[in-house]
Amino acid sequence: MAPETQTTAQHVPLFDMFEPATYEAWRAAAEQTLKGAPFEKRLITKTYEQILLQPIYNAADIADLPHLASLPGFAPFTRDTRVLGPLLERWQVAQELPYPTATEINQAAHADLPRGLTALNLPLDQATLHGLDPDSAAPAQVGAGGLSLATLADARRLLDQLDLSRVALFINAGAQALPVAAILLTAATEQGAALDQVHGCLGADPLGILAASGTLPASLDRCYDLLAEWTRWAIANTPRLRSIIVSTHVYHNSGAHAAQELGCALATGVAYLRAMQARGLSVNEVAPRIQFACSVGSQFFLEVARLRAARMLWARVVAAFAGDEAAQRMHLHVRTSAWTKTRYDVYNNMLRATGEAMAAVMGGAQSIHISHFDEAWGLPDEFSRRIARNLHVILQEECNFFRLIDPPGGSWAVEKLTDEIAARAWAFFQEIERQGGMAAALQAGIPQTAIAATRAERFDAIAHRREVIVGVNMYPNLAEKLPEVRQIDHVQLHAARAVELRHARETRSEEACHAALLELAQQRTMTATLAATRAGATLGELSCALAAADSAAPQVTSLSAYRAAEQFEALRAAADAYTTRAGRRPTVFLANMGPISQHKARADFATGFFTAGGFAVIGNDGFATAAEAAAAALASGAEIVTICSTDETYPDIVPELAQTIKAQRPDTTIVLAGYPTDLIDMYRAAGVDEFIHLRANCYETLARLQRLKGVAE
Repeated sequence: MAPETQTTAQHVPLFDMFEPATYEAWRAAAEQTLKGAPFEKRLITKTYEQILLQPIYNAADIADLPHLASLPGFAPFTRDTRVLGPLLERWQVAQELPYPTATEINQAAHADLPRGLTALNLPLDQATLHGLDPDSAAPAQVGAGGLSLATLADARRLLDQLDLSRVALFINAGAQALPVAAILLTAATEQGAALDQVHGCLGADPLGILAASGTLPASLDRCYDLLAEWTRWAIANTPRLRSIIVSTHVYHNSGAHAAQELGCALATGVAYLRAMQARGLSVNEVAPRIQFACSVGSQFFLEVARLRAARMLWARVVAAFAGDEAAQRMHLHVRTSAWTKTRYDVYNNMLRATGEAMAAVMGGAQSIHISHFDEAWGLPDEFSRRIARNLHVILQEECNFFRLIDPPGGSWAVEKLTDEIAARAWAFFQEIERQGGMAAALQAGIPQTAIAATRAERFDAIAHRREVIVGVNMYPNLAEKLPEVRQIDHVQLHAARAVELRHARETRSEEACHAALLELAQQRTMTATLAATRAGATLGELSCALAAADSAAPQVTSLSAYRAAEQFEALRAAADAYTTRAGRRPTVFLANMGPISQHKARADFATGFFTAGGFAVIGNDGFATAAEAAAAALASGAEIVTICSTDETYPDIVPELAQTIKAQRPDTTIVLAGYPTDLIDMYRAAGVDEFIHLRANCYETLARLQRLKGVAE
C-alpha cells in the first residue's frame, strides 16, 4: 500500500467503512433464519411483569425517555444517589448473621469483621419481631429466622467488644423499634459507644410485619405513634441511624414479580411518610430516615433496571410531598433472593447468588447481603459464610466494580427496561393508592391476590419446565450427598431461653422495674423505654407496656414465603424417604425401541423427566422387537415402563409391547414418550397410562405417579 493511501485509510472512521444497518434489515435477516417460525413467538419473551423483552434494542427505543438527561448524584437519581457512585463509598458487606443466640452472633461477627464484613446485619427471630419474650412465645418462634433478643444481658453478650462507631448496624426490629433500640443502645452506651456515632439502620416496618404475619402486636395507629417517637428521638440523638424500614422481602418471597415488589415498596413508603407527617414530622425529616430493603432475583437486566427505577420513582414520590433534593435520595439495601435458592445441588446456589449480587452492584445498591449457599437448609457454617463474604471482596477487589458509576447507564436495553419497570410499578402503586393506601389494600387482599396470581404463573412455568431450575426440575443429580447443615432445636432453645429469662427477672428489683413499666405505659416515649430497660424490663414487658390501653390490632391475610424449587424438592424428598423405607429407589424402565438414533432423543428426555421426581431410570441401547423389550422390562422389576421411539414407529410397537406387559403384570404403569395426537385413544386402549412430552406438566405427572406407586405417603 502506498504511503499516501495508508494515511487516508487511517483517517476513515471505522463504521464509515460499512453500510449502515437498519432495524428492518436486521429483522428481515433474522426472520430468514427462523424458516417460517413467527418472529414474535421465537424471539420476543414476555416476562411476568408483562414486559416484552426484545431480541435487540436501538436508539429509537429510548429517544423519548425523560430520565436520560440525568447524571449520577442528581435528581431523579436513576443513575445513583451519589455523584461518584461507589467509588468513594463502597457498598457495605452486610451479611446476615442468622444465629439464634447473642453469643453465636458475637463470635461470628468477630470472626468475619477482619475478613471483609463491614456491617452487622442481624435478623431477629419471630418472637422478638412480635414483641414476645421467648418464654411467652411458642417454641417454634424462638430462634426462627434469627436472634432471640429479650434482655439487656442478651445485648451485652451480642455487642461485647464490637465498636458500633466503626461498624454499621442493620436491624429490622419488626413492628416496634423502641424495645429493641432501647435494649441495644443501652448496652452500646455501657460499652462506651457514642450515640451520635452509631450508624446504619435500626428501624421498624409495621406494614411489612402485617403482610408477613397477618397481624401486629398493637394497633397500626399505635405502631405509627411509636415509630414517630422513635424517629423523633433518633433525629436528636442518633442522627446517623435510620429509623424506618421499607422491606419488600415478604412480597418477593411470596412470588411477586419485580413491578409488584417495587409497587408495594412505594406504597409502603408513602404510608410511612403520611403517618409521620400526621404526627408532626416533616418529609425532609422523615424521608432520609427510611431504609429500603429488597430482594434481587435471577433476571439480571430486569433486576438492574428495577433498582434504577426504584430510585427514580421514590424521588418522584418525595418531590410530590415537597421534599427537597436531599430527601429524595433513596437508601437501598439488597439481599440476593431466597426464592431462587434450592435444597438440592446446593453449590449451584453460589452461581445464582453471584449473578444476583452482580445485578445488585450494577443497580447501585448501597449495602448487600449475598445468600449463603445452604441457607435453604438451615444455619450457615464458617465455610458458607466465607464463600458469600468473599464474593463481595472478589466483586470489589478483583472485578473492580466499585470503580464503576452506573455501568449499564446508556444501554438501550437497560434504559428501556428501566422505563418499562417504572411504568408497571407505578401502575401497581396507583392501584394500591386507589384502595386507600397500603394498609387498606392489605386488608382488602389486593397485593395478596395479585401476588398469588403471579406465584401460580411461576409455579406453572416451573412445573412445565419452561422455567428451568438446574439440579431440580432439570439435570438433577440423584447421587449427590446432601450438605450437613445445623438445624435449630427450637424446643431445647425455648427451654434454655426460659431459664435465662427467669434468672434475669430474679436478679432485678421488681419494684423499680414495675414502676418504670407503669411510667412507660403512660408516657410511651423512648426516654421512658430506656429507663425501663435500665431497670431490668424485658423486651416482652416493654412491648406490652407500649401497647397498653390500645385498640384492636389489624388482621389481614398473610403472605407466606415460598421457594421456586419447593414443589419438585417435595417430590425428591418423598422419593428419598421411599428409598429409605423400601431399600431401593422407585424405578422406571426405558423400553427403547430400535437403534440409538431412533430412540435417543426421547430416552434422554424421559430420563430427565423422571429423575426430577427422584425416580431411578434403567436405560439401555434399544431392542429390536417388542417381545424382547417386554421381557427385559418385566425382568427389571420396575413399576413404570416408558416406551421411547418415534411417532412413525409407535403404531407397530406400542400395542404389542403394552399389551404384553399388562398381561403379565397388570399393575405396571405404561408411559409413552411423546404425544401422537391422532392415536392417543388407540394407545390408551392398548394399555398406555401416561404420555410425557415437552408440553406436559412434569410436576403434576410425577406427583400423580408417586401417589399411584406408593412413593408419596
